[in-house]
Order: sequence, then C-alpha cells, then structure tokens
Amino acid sequence: MAVEFRLLGAIEVRVDDRPVDIGPARQQCVLAALLVDANNAVSIDQLVDRVWGRHPPLRVRGALHSYLARLRRALADVRDFGIVRRSGGYALTVDEGTVDLCRFRRLLDEGRATDDDSRALELFSNALRLWRGEPFTGLDTPWLAGVRASVDKERQAAELDHADIGLRQGRHAELLAALHERAAERPLDERLAAQLMLALYRSGRQADALDHYHRTRLRLADELGTDPSPPLRELHHRILTGHPRLDGHPGTVVSVRPPTPRQLPAAPRLFTGRADELAALTATLDTTANLAAPMVVSAIGGAGGIGKTWLALHWAHQHLARFPDGQLYVNLRGFDVSEPPLHPAAAVRGFLDALGVDPAAIPLDLDARTALYRSLVVGRRMLVLLDNARDSAQVEPLLPGGKSCTVLVTGRHRFAGLITAHGAARLDVGVLDDSEAHELLARHLGPDRVAAEPDAVAELRARCAGLPLALRIVAARAAANPGFPLAVLADELRESSARLDALDAGELTADLRTVLSCSYRASTAEAASLFELLGLMPGPDISLPAVAALAALPTARAGALLRELEALYLVSQHTPGRYRMHDLVRLHAAEQQRSSRADCEAVRTAALRRLVDFYLHTAYAGERLLYPHRQPLRLGRPAEGCSPTPPSDAASAMAWFDAEHLSLLAAQNVAAQQGLPEAVWQLAWSLNNFHRQRGHVHDDVSVWRAGLDAAMAAGDPVARARAHRCLAHAYARTGQHDQAIAHARDALIPVGRADSAGQPRTRHALWPAQADHGDIRQALGYVTQALHHYRTHPDPLWEADMLDAMGYFSALLGDLSQARDHCEAALHLFRRHHDRVGEGAALDTLGYIAHHSGLHAHAQDYYHQALDLRRDIGNTYAEADTLSRLGDVLAATGQRAEARNTWDRALGLYRAQHRTTHADRIRQRLATLDQT
Repeated sequence: MAVEFRLLGAIEVRVDDRPVDIGPARQQCVLAALLVDANNAVSIDQLVDRVWGRHPPLRVRGALHSYLARLRRALADVRDFGIVRRSGGYALTVDEGTVDLCRFRRLLDEGRATDDDSRALELFSNALRLWRGEPFTGLDTPWLAGVRASVDKERQAAELDHADIGLRQGRHAELLAALHERAAERPLDERLAAQLMLALYRSGRQADALDHYHRTRLRLADELGTDPSPPLRELHHRILTGHPRLDGHPGTVVSVRPPTPRQLPAAPRLFTGRADELAALTATLDTTANLAAPMVVSAIGGAGGIGKTWLALHWAHQHLARFPDGQLYVNLRGFDVSEPPLHPAAAVRGFLDALGVDPAAIPLDLDARTALYRSLVVGRRMLVLLDNARDSAQVEPLLPGGKSCTVLVTGRHRFAGLITAHGAARLDVGVLDDSEAHELLARHLGPDRVAAEPDAVAELRARCAGLPLALRIVAARAAANPGFPLAVLADELRESSARLDALDAGELTADLRTVLSCSYRASTAEAASLFELLGLMPGPDISLPAVAALAALPTARAGALLRELEALYLVSQHTPGRYRMHDLVRLHAAEQQRSSRADCEAVRTAALRRLVDFYLHTAYAGERLLYPHRQPLRLGRPAEGCSPTPPSDAASAMAWFDAEHLSLLAAQNVAAQQGLPEAVWQLAWSLNNFHRQRGHVHDDVSVWRAGLDAAMAAGDPVARARAHRCLAHAYARTGQHDQAIAHARDALIPVGRADSAGQPRTRHALWPAQADHGDIRQALGYVTQALHHYRTHPDPLWEADMLDAMGYFSALLGDLSQARDHCEAALHLFRRHHDRVGEGAALDTLGYIAHHSGLHAHAQDYYHQALDLRRDIGNTYAEADTLSRLGDVLAATGQRAEARNTWDRALGLYRAQHRTTHADRIRQRLATLDQT
C-alpha cells in the first residue's frame, strides 16, 4: 500500500494514489505540525502553539487529543505510520520518503553533493516538481506562516541552484521565461539578476541584459543604499565588452554565485539540557519570520563558563536546513584569556574572504568593508554567529543588511545597544538545574560510575552549583583518573578556600578562575572594587541600600556600578533592587578582595562593620514601627559611610523584614565572627516582633541563643536577662516547655536596678509554659502577681496584657463571666493606647469566650475583627490561631463548607510556620468534618 503525504501545496494524503479524508482544517494543521518534524517528538505546548497560536480555546488539550484520535483512525491502514506519545508530547512515525517536504530536502542535498551537473540538474528538477502551489494552502496559523516562508526560501535557493546548473549546461533559452518572472518578484536578488543577465546575453539580447543591470543598480541604491556586488559588476563589465567566456558553450560560464561558506565549528559533543533556551531561540526565529522583520538577531548573554557558545552551536547545527546559503562564524575574543578583542575590521575581512572576494578588492576602510559584506549577503539565507562579543559596538559593524540573515551573538554582556537599535531578542542563560547537571556528569563519566557513588555525585553537583564549565572540569578530572573514587574529588571541592583550585583542568580555557578573571578585568576599577566587596556579602542576596553601606558609596553610585557588573553577568538582579552572585563567582570575588590590596583585612573589617550597622539600625527602626510600645534600646551611631534606610511605616517595615530576613540572620553571624557582641544581641532584639508575628519561632530561638552567648561574653547582665527572658518566650512557642521555664527562672536572677522593670515581665514568661503543661491555675497565679505589679507601678499596656491573659485562663477554668470582664477591660486599654497587636489578642480571646458561652454570632464577629487587625499588621502567626478557632465556631453551627475553608487556610499557615502539632490538630478536625 503506497502512501504519500503532501505539504507542498494543499495538504493531502494519498494511499495507492487515492485521496484520504483527513478532516477539517484544524485537524489538517495537527497533521502538518507533526509531519514537519516527522519522527521527532513535538511537545503538547508546541503543538498547541502551532495549531492555535497564542489564543487557544479553553479546553485545547481535549480538542488536540480528539484530532489525534481521528487522524489515527483515518490512517489506521497505512503501513509504517503511527502517532505515538513520546517525551511529553507526540511523534509521527513515518518513512520520510513518503513526505514530499522531506523528499524535496533530500533531493536538494543529493544535488548539491554531486559533481555531475547532469545528475544534479535532474535531482533539482525532480525536487522542484514536487511543488504544487503554496505550502499548506488554505491553512493559516502564525507558526504555519513562518514555516511556509522558510520553506519558500528553500525553494527559491533551489531554483537559483537549478538555474546555475542549467546555464552551465547551455539551457538559457528554456530558463529565460522563468528567470524573468522570478526577477520581477525578487528585484534585489543579485544572484538572480546575474542569471537573467547571462541568459539574456546568451539569447542575443545584450542591450536587455545591460538594461536589467542598470535597473538593478538603481533599485539597490534606492532601497538599500548599496552598490552592486563585485561579482555582479564583473559580469556587467564582461557583457559590456563581449567577453569570450560568456558564449553559450557548456563549461564556459563565469560563476557569479559567491561560494557557500560553512564556517561553523563542530557541534559540541555531549550537549546536555537547555530545552527551554533552544525553544526560545527557535521561537524568536519563527516569530520574527512571521512578522517579516528586517533581520533576526538573538543576543545570548550569561556569565563566563555558563555554556553560551555550546548553546549557540548546538542550536545552529540543529537548524542548518534553514540556512542553505551558508554560515559565517567568528570568535570576537571579547573575553579571551590570552588575546585582545578582535577588531571589527578584521572580522569583516574574514567574512569577505569566506565569501570569495579577491583579497586585492577588499577595501581598507571599515565602513567600506561593511558595505561590501552586506551587499554580498543581501537576499541570502545565512546564519552569522558572532561568538564571545565584548559589547554592542564590536558587533554592530558585523550585522548584515536585508531581511534574509539570522544573527546569533554570544557574550558576557547584556547588549543593550543591540536590543534598542536593532530589536535583538535577549536570551539570558542561567545555570543548569540539578537534573541537567546530573545528566551532564553521567554523559561524561558513564551512568555506571555515577550510579555507584550517588552521595559523591550529589556533592559535586552542589559544589559546582549548576555552572556547566565547572561541571565539565570536574568530569574531565574524574575521567583522567578513572580508578579514583569520585568521593576524593568531592572532598577536595568541599573546602571553599580551595574550590577554585580544584576547578582547574590545567589549561587556560579549562580553568574556572581564569575564565572568571576575564569578566572581572573587563570592568572599571571602581566596579571591580565593588565586585571584590560583594564577595563578603553574608546572605543569599543583597539590596541596593545594603550594597551602598558595604562599599561606603552613595546609593545612586552603587546602583550605577551594579548595573555595570550586571551587564557583565558578574551579578544578577533576580528581583527589583536585589542582587545575588553565583556561588563560584562569589568565591572568586572574595579571593580577588584578599589578593588585590595590601590592607585587604582592614578594608574587609570596615566593610563588614558598615554592613552589620546597616542591618542593625534599619532593623531597629523597623521594630519600633511594628511595636512602638516596647521599651527602646540605646544604639550607638552607625559606622562612618553607613546610611541606614528606616522604613516609613509598619507595612513597609514588615515588607523589609520579609525581604531581608535571611540576610539579617547572616548579619548576626557576621557580627559574632567580627567580635561585635552588642550588635549580636541587639539584632536578636530587633528581629523579635517580626519573628513572633510571622511565626519564625525556630529562628527566634536561634537568634536569641546567639544573643545570650554574646551578652554573657560581653558581661552585660541586663542584656543577659533580656536574652533569657526572650528565649523563654521563644522556647514556649516551640513547645519546649522545660527549656522555657529554665530560661525564665534564669532571667529572675537579680541584675540590679537597671532591669527592675524586667522582673515582672520575666515572671510573665513563665505562664505560657506552665499553661501548655496543663497547670492553668499556676499560670493564672503568675499572671495575677504580674497584674498587681503593673497596677502598683502603672504600665497600662502590660496591665492590659495581663488582663487579657487572666481572661483567657479564667475562660479555660470555666469562669466565663469573669473572663469576659477581664478581656473587655484589656480591650479598652489596648484601644486607648493604640496597641493593635494587643487589641487583636483581646478580640481573639473574647471570641473564644463568646463561643464557649454559646454566643456563636458574637464569637464570629469577634474573630473576624481580630482577623482584620492581624492581617492588616501582618501577624500571620496569630492569624493562624484565630482561623483555627473561627473554624471551630463555624463547625459547631453547621456551616461545614465555611469551616472547611477556614481550617484549610489555617492549615496552610501552620505548615508554613512549621507548627506541626497545630497542623496535625487541624487535619484531625478536617477528617472528622468529612466523616460527619
């Protein structure tokens, strides 16, 4: 049973020369989308984009599966045909000889490979006879339009090759009509113009040939601002003088077709991953072709060693069929380890050599060379790969004109000039993810060796942090010593001070330190100094104001230098205003800081002191906004060159703490390492309310343990008492009640009049632990003593806090009337003194009392008021508790759906806060709700 799949015209499937009904237009699009990549997987997302474009219907996957099923049924009897699921998509398996587009391309390849003109002419004629009209006639999607334009350009190139061979064979008369028609359609195609001129001359029409040259020259000048290329000018001269080699005999034609350059380096072996980046490059080419843009330029940027060149070469070799007129390649050495950057004039000279220009005819001036180069490639479907570019200025003279060429640029620069002036599509290349890194090592070392030492391989991946060059160096070193355990290399990489030494394979291009140094040396002296200091940043990232403090710079200047480093991919701005560095780049920065100055230790110490002071003073200002009623601290002045940025209100303070939390924890560690004990416990104090409101209870324990150690090392009894007291509260919140009671009792040790106000507050720290132990009456006793103290020594907010606690404990003991009186008095005091944290607590307790008094509507009202307050101030820790109790009320009143929704929200917060016991309790309630 013979089958033919026809795409070069209306889409048809013929079996034994009889047409097969392949359904409506959309179903035909599905078939075309698979046939164009016959025997290769096409992802579902790609299929949807190819068939429906950017606005697919709501249930597009169901429609796609329906079309695939119908196609399978329609072609069920076709031998060696199938639509199979593969790699997250579908592949159409078929003998490519049955697909006219595949046959067309195969015939062209054979014709271009043979040295026999007669055989080549036959092959090209057979290829062109496959065309029945416009490809995919009657179907129109953005993707199909792009493929149609691409395939049509392949046909045009084939027609030009066919005509060249026909002219060499003396068939000018039979070619003349077709050449006239094509030249009218493509008047700027100089190769086509030369073919028509030669055919006219051989047909005895010298004047017409000269006239066509004149019209072509004027058109080139008007539309492109260029002169005809040297080969076309040479042909014009020979026609004008009646050169004897232009007679009609086979083998005497002067070729006016420039040679087809094939300059691409070999495709990289063992290329791994980058599926998204490869798809993005293809999408850029397809999209730009659909829009008939003047030129496709993709600027591939990334850090040194990230794999930009490999990505560009791999993509280029995958898409060679798109560039039948050749590929130009140049290494611009923008960041070369041993050579200066290549001057654009030298690069253009190399291109002109590859395009067959006589060396004597190459101009000396760069502008003239560029004009000649652009004239030669106009109308040709070529790829120009400009590798390792320094900046946009080095690239711009190398950009071809016209609409037919595609340009790939790689470099450690963001190429803003190319993007703004030439519409380049920027593609930033990042690190490999963990699975891609594992695959890279497995492909280099073999799956068996990798599988034999999973822990060592995981360590290697972690230490290389997804940087392809680092992974390849590791793989090269391991491959050079096949008998060594991988654990030996992993141990070598574990020590950060020696990690860059371990990532040296013995050659300049395989030494990570050298590769990174090229980017570092490309920056200005001031930016390089900032880069060195950024190696000291303690957290995972850093904000612009913190960078300004680290470097003792005005914020605007720090921002300008960061933009310079960002353009070189030495830092990345992963969210607005926040910067981070790859782990290995950070190691290199720190190493440069240590080696670049004689006074590096003094510079390092001063910079870290400024950074600690920035975090401390800004955090303290934020803490005062979160809870202004707390007893203040006395901070010293920040270090010279440090300008803290206090938040403007409580909401911005909470947002700042959220963004800087990990950096603040790291800053406390730096303060400890730098011998700044006062800053250590003051940072803990400044984080206290943020930790409580956001539910970072375990972090609160950690910072206060460090704070206690610092206070004891400094011999500060007041700070020591405060640390014990805060640790007691922190341990109580984590459920570690014995530790909470122990620290609360240690805090009761007298420290003099300086902390006399702290003693009753320390007794206050005893009651949460006692209550959680189940000793409600003892906890109530502690609270009652504290209340008496605050009424004797008036402190209205602490009095309100104790009243609220007494109300809660009284409710637990069943005295609901007394409990209500205490809480209403507390609520009055909290509102009078604008304590929103306390107000939320009192409302929550009143909700609990109302619930257990049977006043469910009142309970819901109290809880909703508490939730509004707690959400407004960002107190997610307390919000979770209120949601839990509100769910109890809703379940008790038969509002099952509302209860489930409320408990689900509470469960999400408990999980985020790692409050396992509370989360388990909610799960039990949800399970019970489902069973009733």
